[in-house]
Amino acid sequence: MPQTLKWTDVREIAIQLAEAKPDVDVVNLRFTDLWKWVQELPGFADDPQKSNEKILEAIQAAWLEELD
Repeated sequence: MPQTLKWTDVREIAIQLAEAKPDVDVVNLRFTDLWKWVQELPGFADDPQKSNEKILEAIQAAWLEELD
């Protein structure tokens, strides 16, 4: 059964984004793009309005860790 992703699943979101978008400049990405990409992930099912800058920053930081 596929996992349902929510905004709070920061680590899993970062892993999936690293796999789905290998050529993205994660350091300089726009949060508007990140917000959109998270919602496009398979299994993502959360209210877009539950996102905020703090969550997006956490996803970005976790994504950078995945690249190391």
